[in-house]
Amino acid sequence: MAEAHQAVGLGAALPSGAEAAPGALLQDIYLSGLRSWKRHLARFWNDFLSGVFPASPLSWLFLFSAIQFAWYLQLDPSLGLTEKIKELLPDWGGPHHRLRGVLAAALFASCLWGALIFTLHVALRLLLSYHGWLLEPPGAMSSPTKTWLALVRIFSGRHPMLFSYQRSLPRQPVPSAQDTVRKYLESVRPVLSDEDFAWTAGLAQEFLRLQAALLQWYLRLKSWWASNYVSDWWEEFVYLRSRNPLMVNSNYYMMDFLYVTPTPVQAARAGNAVHALLLYRQRLERQEILPTLLMGMRPLCSAQYEKIFNTTRVPGARKDHLRHLPDSRHVAVLHRGRFFRVATHGPGGLLPPRALEQQFQRILDDPAPACAHEEHLAALTAAPRDVWAQARRALQGCAPEALEAVEGAAFFVSLDPEPAGLAREDPAASLDAYAHALLAGRGHDRWYDKSFTLIVFSNGKLGLSVEHSWADCPVSGHMWEFTLATECFQLGYSVDGHCKGHPEPALPRPQRLHWDLPDKVHRSLSLALRGAQALSADTDCHVFPFSRFGKGFIRRCRLSSDSFVQVALQLALFRDRGRFCLTYESAMTRLFLEGRTETVRSCTREACDFVRAMEAREATDSQRLSLFRLAVDKHQALLKAAMSGQGVDRHLFALFIVSQLLRLPAPFLDQVHSEQWQLATSQIPVQQAHLFDVHNYPDYVSSGGGFGPVNDHGYGVSYIFMGDGAITFHISSKKSSTKTDSHRLGQHIEDALLDVASLFQEGQRLKRGRGGPGDEGAGSRRGPLPCRQGLPGTPAAPQL
Repeated sequence: MAEAHQAVGLGAALPSGAEAAPGALLQDIYLSGLRSWKRHLARFWNDFLSGVFPASPLSWLFLFSAIQFAWYLQLDPSLGLTEKIKELLPDWGGPHHRLRGVLAAALFASCLWGALIFTLHVALRLLLSYHGWLLEPPGAMSSPTKTWLALVRIFSGRHPMLFSYQRSLPRQPVPSAQDTVRKYLESVRPVLSDEDFAWTAGLAQEFLRLQAALLQWYLRLKSWWASNYVSDWWEEFVYLRSRNPLMVNSNYYMMDFLYVTPTPVQAARAGNAVHALLLYRQRLERQEILPTLLMGMRPLCSAQYEKIFNTTRVPGARKDHLRHLPDSRHVAVLHRGRFFRVATHGPGGLLPPRALEQQFQRILDDPAPACAHEEHLAALTAAPRDVWAQARRALQGCAPEALEAVEGAAFFVSLDPEPAGLAREDPAASLDAYAHALLAGRGHDRWYDKSFTLIVFSNGKLGLSVEHSWADCPVSGHMWEFTLATECFQLGYSVDGHCKGHPEPALPRPQRLHWDLPDKVHRSLSLALRGAQALSADTDCHVFPFSRFGKGFIRRCRLSSDSFVQVALQLALFRDRGRFCLTYESAMTRLFLEGRTETVRSCTREACDFVRAMEAREATDSQRLSLFRLAVDKHQALLKAAMSGQGVDRHLFALFIVSQLLRLPAPFLDQVHSEQWQLATSQIPVQQAHLFDVHNYPDYVSSGGGFGPVNDHGYGVSYIFMGDGAITFHISSKKSSTKTDSHRLGQHIEDALLDVASLFQEGQRLKRGRGGPGDEGAGSRRGPLPCRQGLPGTPAAPQL
């Protein structure tokens, strides 16, 4: 039985007889409790500091001292309130009479301090509700915005912690139904025929006349009562209630450095990476991570950081739920179908990288094979959620300890037996295989329920597979940037590729987890494995670094880099499909409390006009350039509207949920909800450029990540600007579809980017009245994919 297996596997992890004395046991219990209380006190203190921000405890002391000094001068700044408080306090008599006065002054100072903090929070919330700065052209700042910036600087305080601004963030506003419907009709006009558009417009007018007012009332009620009127429903109905497999359909991946691998030693890379991730968790618990600020001043919501670690998505029959633990001191490891529990802390705290490397090497050297059915067990997490929920209930009965060790881990680690990454022999195919291994793998080598899985390949390459429900890409991307920079530049490796430091042979060996699987789990596992392998085989991934130009060239053109790429994607998709399609671009709404994302509908009338001009022989280059600028400006306006809470899709989604909960028929909302996106896009932001020396070490930059196709006949496209001179694209689609081909779209994207860049340079030439090619090679076509070989060892790069 499972208990017997656990007892056998636990023997190697128990202390020896010499160590198991009562004194040592009591000391271990004492130290464990001491560490726990220290963590609780530290969290309480950090929460207190965040709660009173932008004030500080020193400001209370200053206020109390000022009141005492005023009393010394026989002044009463409290206007008699201190005396009233003193009368309410018990009279201890005698020498304690003066103590009553001090205590009354302290209580008055505390009340006044709390009122001032509340006033600061309200003032800052009102200031942060201003979004006029978003609507101003780049490089220009109006007087109201300058005044706003000055006031925000005054009220924001100094040295904020990660959650310091949470109490001051405004709530996401509910747009007017008329504006949302108008914007929606404008967005679908380019992709609908006249007849279909007239029918949709009729449904919209009927909705505004009959249902909109009632649904809006409920949304406004929720916006007044809840932290965010849409985010919790988005998490529940889009993610947790979905019954589709997480693999490919929901999870996304993050890549390692593209051109270099700091060490080829798999266990060493795992040791440094795990240590760096736990250092990030340590900074997170202490709130030492700085809040993200736009323009260096406007804070974004930090709520999504809370569930990065110690979190798992637990399947349910109808709805999943997120289980988050306050702490976890181990990671779960999968290698060749065998599961292990690896402790990450010892008596002295977090284990050093060399000790973690030793533990991972012990797993790699363990010759014991996987037990029957254990090798493919993780395929259950890639099954439809109701199938996995039923199988998990059986696992809870037959292997509760092993299941708890996996679900209760800080995160999951997969030690892959195969190499990955850019290969000199076939760079293009190797990058595609690398992306596919991170997104889908073999269908049974990732635990998709965990908040994230760290994947370490046999040649030392890294990757991340992230579960989507708990947070969006910028949050996990922030963690990943810190991890790559820390494990490479700060922790580093020795000359022979191992982690720095010395092994600790006395450490107990990793604990092997055992699963005693009943027959009904065997049947579910067999079905899950077939489905996961079929989905993996049907997923087509393509990654290509576009190095002809990058953000630097686009910036010199005085254009938004994201809008430049989005309009070029419309040209590429039109050439691929021969028609215009609904396009989904993810934009963040973290300007608001608990905000997540909004959709930018990038297929605009202006973008379509530009695409038609590009494909029309009679159009001149000056006309095309003019239309391109209009399309970029339109996209920028939509992006800013989405960021400021005036988007279309989240509002329509919330209205649809209200109509469903009220059982109120709304044909217009049903029509919106049934739309099929043919292209889903996302830019992966670089948030901590100061951690990387892009100019001296351009190869040491994250190459971004990607996600699965939006549907069976659509594409998923993500991109990241690598420094100023390159853009890396990640494209996915289904091989079974006759309408999609990731490599074909990749070629169309490259051609479109070059055509747009050449067009803009031609416009510059016409304006200047002289010719000459651009300075970054725009107009040329794709050459061979660059493949630069990094050497083992840590580069001489800036320290964190």
